[in-house]
Amino acid sequence: MSMRFAYTIVYVADVPASLDFFERAFGLQRRFLHESGAYGELETGSTTLSFARHDIARGNLGQDYRRAEDGSPLGMEIGLSTQDVPTAYAKALAAGAQGLTPPTTKPWGQVVAYVRCPDGTLVEICTPI
Repeated sequence: MSMRFAYTIVYVADVPASLDFFERAFGLQRRFLHESGAYGELETGSTTLSFARHDIARGNLGQDYRRAEDGSPLGMEIGLSTQDVPTAYAKALAAGAQGLTPPTTKPWGQVVAYVRCPDGTLVEICTPI
């Protein structure tokens, strides 16, 4: 049996708003939004970045959980790569992201920046390794 990474689902309060933000801030294209507004997907290449409402998560998990928008960022991030991190960082801030770490060149040569999206999601914007 082989496994491959298929998708990430981020649980949020407002799926259409999160899709809209990721489209404006990062240039990702909408793949799908369910007519209920409870679930949507963005094109990211071979995987999908998906968003679902909190009530979907509670139904799937059978319990509550810590929401990304509550308090400090969760101990996970979404990584998006680009050749031009400073421009991508500025675009994300202009779209409403909170800047956490401006573009910085790491000791291994990669340029990395961090933002927090309006829905609480932590995003790393980086150059490819």
